[in-house]
Amino acid sequence: MDEVELRQLRCLVAIVDEGSFTDAAIALGVSQAAVSRTLASLERALGVRLLRRTSRAVTPTATGLRVVARARRVLADVAGLVQEAGSGHTLLRIGYAWSAVGRHTVAFQRGWAAARPGTDLQLVRVNTASAGLAEGVCDLAVVRRPLEDPRFDAAVVGLERRLAALAADDPLARRRTVRLADLTGRILLVDRRTGTTTPELWPPDSRPAVEETHDVDDWLTAIGAGRAVGVTAESTANQYPRPGIVYRPVRDAQPVVVRLAWWRDDPHPAHQAVLELLSELYRTG
Repeated sequence: MDEVELRQLRCLVAIVDEGSFTDAAIALGVSQAAVSRTLASLERALGVRLLRRTSRAVTPTATGLRVVARARRVLADVAGLVQEAGSGHTLLRIGYAWSAVGRHTVAFQRGWAAARPGTDLQLVRVNTASAGLAEGVCDLAVVRRPLEDPRFDAAVVGLERRLAALAADDPLARRRTVRLADLTGRILLVDRRTGTTTPELWPPDSRPAVEETHDVDDWLTAIGAGRAVGVTAESTANQYPRPGIVYRPVRDAQPVVVRLAWWRDDPHPAHQAVLELLSELYRTG
């Protein structure tokens, strides 16, 4: 796959769009022989035949159709990358795992749009430890557990209460608050990759049994069925209200720390403005 080049993908798409090698050569500004050589080199690199050529037409093979569709996406992504890199960061992507900034999410989006109309804000849910930062999916990330990776910096923007998630018919749901000890002996559903809840919240001799999940919808479904309970940040309750699920404050649990994280060596130019806005929302909201 190291032999596949963008010029080959552009050539393939041009042949399909223009309908012939001759017209593709005109569109690309090269010779017809160069188009033929480029297509041949792509087919060799992939080990498949991509086009069927007759005296009347050039048509993609079944494999060719799939490759053309993927090539269009690749070329569009590259074009977007070039535009973003050369436009002064007009797009700001903020990643998060499970929930964004809870009840502050809408205020954050609207406040940002009013203050920075030239920089589009995009919130992206990525269920990884860095909320998409390490994967290159986002420019900044909202995280609720410390990032130990030395490539990243982070700053605290606020605190959130820790809540228990319970089935609506659970006996504990009738209480206004619960304690950690009330959940001992229950099955606790956790996401070890991104979650803020671990058995270490409980004393060693009174920890609940633990099962793992990796998706908030699966987490809610299991809790709603009464099969397990959950403990989560307050933002989850704001972002995912669901019939059959109730959230109750855990009065003896430490709050969850909310952080904004960014690349240490290449922070997005807007990271300080995001930090200030989120901190203000958590402080006054």
